[in-house]
Amino acid sequence: MRPRQFDLIAFDWDGTLFDSTALIARCIQAAVVDVGGTPPSCEAASYVIGMGLMQALAHAAPDVPPEKYPLLGQRYRHHYLAQQHDLSLFDGVLPLLAELKSRHHWLAVATGKSRAGLNEVLHTVELQGVFDGSRTADETAGKPNPRMLHELMREFGVEPERTLMIGDTTHDLQMAVNAGCASVGVSYGAHEPATFAVLEPLHVAHSVRELHHWLNQNA
Repeated sequence: MRPRQFDLIAFDWDGTLFDSTALIARCIQAAVVDVGGTPPSCEAASYVIGMGLMQALAHAAPDVPPEKYPLLGQRYRHHYLAQQHDLSLFDGVLPLLAELKSRHHWLAVATGKSRAGLNEVLHTVELQGVFDGSRTADETAGKPNPRMLHELMREFGVEPERTLMIGDTTHDLQMAVNAGCASVGVSYGAHEPATFAVLEPLHVAHSVRELHHWLNQNA
């Protein structure tokens, strides 16, 4: 077996492993309307995916006053929870993760979701035991703050140069830069891949299959 380049591989969740970006954008738009704000465009709603919930909603709805943020968050959760069970992992994710586990990488999730939301979806898609660790925005800090990656690296005793972050947004890739880690972008999620270049990811994968191949050859 080839020597590993990375000991710890951290994945974003929504838009990277889980096919949820379109639903999240629609739920953000609906929540803003519910509290009397101007609904953001699909592009603006997609841009904030990966941030912590309150940070994302405040950015997507600049005309909603801060005192309405708790209600805004409640309405987002209402719309998302009503439809989340219709979502699934992208095709090919489970074989990808299984192969990485067989090569003895540490696998982690670094997500803007809440801890309760991540635990629920991990249970829903029967992924218990696949990931060795995880961090969420509500228990650390929203992306691109590097705290999630810093905590994961400390947990597993892994140096930044042995850590790889994989995500579908500039928030994910900027978090990797801020943490001193390498990154890989995926183009099938929330952000346009043309925005990734300035953050210098090692690769941009256009499908899970391509991501699997690149990791097999390079990780």
